Amino acid sequence: MANSFATRLTAALLVACLATAARADDEAPQPSPSPSAQAPSGQNPGGQKGRAGRGETGSGANAAANTPAAEQHRLPPDSTTKQSVALPGRTLAFSATAGSIRVFDDKGEPLADIAYTSYQLDGAEKASRPVTFLFNGGPGSASAWLQFGNVGPWRLPFDGAVSSASPELQPNADTWLDFTDLVFIDPVGTGYSRFVTTSEDARKRFFTVDGDANSVALVIRRWLEKHDRLTSPKYVAGESYGGIRGPKVVRNLQMQQGVGVRGLILISPVLDFRDYTGSSVLQYVASLPTMTAVARQAKGPVTREDLADVESYARGDFLLDLVKGQADTEATARLADKVASLTGIDPAVSRRLAGRFEIGEFRREFDRKSGKVTGRYDASVEGFDPYPDSSYFHFNDPSGDPLMAPLTSAAVDLTTRRLNWRPDGSYHLLSESVSKGWEFGHGISPPESVTQLRQMLALDPKLKLLIGHGLFDLATPYFASKIILDQLPAFAAPSRTRLVVYPGGHMFYSRDGSRQAFRKEVEALVK
Repeated sequence: MANSFATRLTAALLVACLATAARADDEAPQPSPSPSAQAPSGQNPGGQKGRAGRGETGSGANAAANTPAAEQHRLPPDSTTKQSVALPGRTLAFSATAGSIRVFDDKGEPLADIAYTSYQLDGAEKASRPVTFLFNGGPGSASAWLQFGNVGPWRLPFDGAVSSASPELQPNADTWLDFTDLVFIDPVGTGYSRFVTTSEDARKRFFTVDGDANSVALVIRRWLEKHDRLTSPKYVAGESYGGIRGPKVVRNLQMQQGVGVRGLILISPVLDFRDYTGSSVLQYVASLPTMTAVARQAKGPVTREDLADVESYARGDFLLDLVKGQADTEATARLADKVASLTGIDPAVSRRLAGRFEIGEFRREFDRKSGKVTGRYDASVEGFDPYPDSSYFHFNDPSGDPLMAPLTSAAVDLTTRRLNWRPDGSYHLLSESVSKGWEFGHGISPPESVTQLRQMLALDPKLKLLIGHGLFDLATPYFASKIILDQLPAFAAPSRTRLVVYPGGHMFYSRDGSRQAFRKEVEALVK
């Protein structure tokens, strides 16, 4: 009874804290009420990469006990070094800083050190020089994917990588540093970021949809203050689950942190988990163009323009037949045969599944005759099924898993050797403890960020949105974003909200042509 009463009292105190206005110091944002209800506790919907108002830490005695822990786990002082990189036609000289920003609760007790890596071009005027803040998703993913695969001054080749590949970084001719300074943020529990308190309340505070987004927004504001960049043009970029985090971060910056943002860049985002869960027929509509793209690329190069017929069918006759349900045997047979013809999957299998392929089923059935499975991040990549005769799925992702080792080694080597920042403890590229401990909410609906997209675009008519996707991405299919963007009001016209789709998967930037084309889109947005 006493434990039950204490639990209810703690919950009541947390709810009271949520109603308190945010202060302008380094307080850890706690989950704020979402405009829509969220998924039940422990639910981890598909679609993301990877396997906060104010709060209190507890009694004064507990807070005092946390102080030694804070010093024990403290990240080292920031390290700033002068760097240069020789690229085709130019040499970029810049200051690189590897460091962290400490986040406190409303009593001034330390909660977490959030690590970042920033690159600022030498000789630029701070007031007019754009700065872009970047993060990956997960939840539980560090920002190394974007930094070393796409945007930073050094790059690790992703295409065709295997676990034993050399982790040696190369100069990145396609870096965004030419036109914007860069700040890569690792949320708590990823990279070297860590808690500096033993309080379980802190984990509950950060490992939530809104608490996470609010903490990242706070770090952005603190970085701007720390580096005298509050007057600079500001942009935010997020990948994968960053599609949930990104709009919420921008909205928090606008309303809680007093920081305006000129543009939001989303890479392979998930914007609404309702498209991927439960009995929603939209999950089949969203994935059909991607499944067809995978089948067609096996015969030759494919662009989005080549899928116009499939997009029209998916949102037309396919959707109508899905809605009729399996009770309508004629509609079911019709769509099952059409799906088989589009995807190349055995018509008997398609009929058995009523033309409704979940992602895992498609990945195994697409080339089952060869004992192979497709990637989830990039379904144009195939690998051997370790248990081809099993009736149960026992395979991982041949398009993502091989990157874990070289990318982790590259991140640690750059940080410790070239940037001269040497934290103790391990670097976490993908943290299972974060993903398993994530609280998606307590409501009846999975999390979404479309609400914040509408609000931020309505609030600032000059704010622009750019979304990039890969054709072969089964983790976050591009057509899901297309459907959502088509539902936005007239004030979010195509001149402000742009969707671009390239050959490639979740990390479409692993392909040279796709990476270079997307860079041009981002440069046009920033300039």
